[in-house]
Amino acid sequence: MRGVMGLFEPLVRPLLGLVDAEDAHRLVVRALKIPASLKPVADDPRLSVRAFGLNFANPVGMAAGFDKHAEVANALLRLGFGFVEVGTVTLRPQRGNARPRVFRLPHDQAVINRLGFNSEGAKIVLQRLAARANAGGIVGINIGANKDSADRISDYVHLIETFAPVVNYFALNISSPNTPGLRDLQQAQTLDILLARVMEARARVSGDAATTPMLIKIAPDITLDDLDDIVAAARRHRADGMIIGNTTVARPPTLHDRGTAREAGGLSGRPLFALSTRVLAETYVRVEGAFPLIGVGGIDSGETALAKIKAGASLIELYSALIFKGFRLVAAIKSDLLSALRRGGHAALNDIVGTDAAAITAERWWS
Repeated sequence: MRGVMGLFEPLVRPLLGLVDAEDAHRLVVRALKIPASLKPVADDPRLSVRAFGLNFANPVGMAAGFDKHAEVANALLRLGFGFVEVGTVTLRPQRGNARPRVFRLPHDQAVINRLGFNSEGAKIVLQRLAARANAGGIVGINIGANKDSADRISDYVHLIETFAPVVNYFALNISSPNTPGLRDLQQAQTLDILLARVMEARARVSGDAATTPMLIKIAPDITLDDLDDIVAAARRHRADGMIIGNTTVARPPTLHDRGTAREAGGLSGRPLFALSTRVLAETYVRVEGAFPLIGVGGIDSGETALAKIKAGASLIELYSALIFKGFRLVAAIKSDLLSALRRGGHAALNDIVGTDAAAITAERWWS
């Protein structure tokens, strides 16, 4: 697989930039479906992470949004990811918003999307995940409610009942800006109800078996008071972790691609780094070690990956940077993390998780 992609990327990736962003994505997914006999190189043990009761070979995950329909999880794991988060998956199939709905901002190394949970639905995704159940590797599923659902909380309950036997963890997506009203699920009273029901559903389907970890994916566009409420609810209902965070509806004044920046949707990539890292650190100090965090947003180098970990992330995820830098970025990040451990004399990544969080939260909060 690495040989195939190593040949593919330098030649074809520049051409993909000339194609509609969503069409280019589909071409890459199809390329990843090409059978490959190469086995991935084993990761250095110092990169291993234990979180949510799971053993990760390395901390670098593929964020939700790339493998939306669980088509290429195995291929992504062979490329060197420590885990893959498929989705967002909805209970019933839905087309999402009208195209065009994905926009590159190349001068900013950023992307705006307003996909709107385009999903092939639970039935098809379940078949694919069941087919790879014995393949190994950690695969989580990001789940969301259908746009026209009369009871969105019930959607999450049914998705948990459906996928609990075939995934390693759940990510409750209550923070996409592209489904009207979805972020309302982050409000304290509604979140309490949601978490109570999904935890009950998980316990019901697990029985005597091990429970599937439940993570909450939040938006970076929140106040500190909102964050207090979310973390309190997560701790009260014994969530297993949080993912910080989703795309932002904000448009930093520093953006260069000003015309494209006016498109509606969630912004991801390099301009999201500062905001998402600050919210990550704020979450870390509030969680007080109750559960681990996954850091997402603007990771495009070993340096930014390390910054996320020092801000409080036990694991990290990326996607947008791959559009501009390719899959070789995964190996580069892992190599840089190892170098950082050697320089600091650390035996494992856990030694540096959250070491900068207090300093980050001491800085002025801009909202």
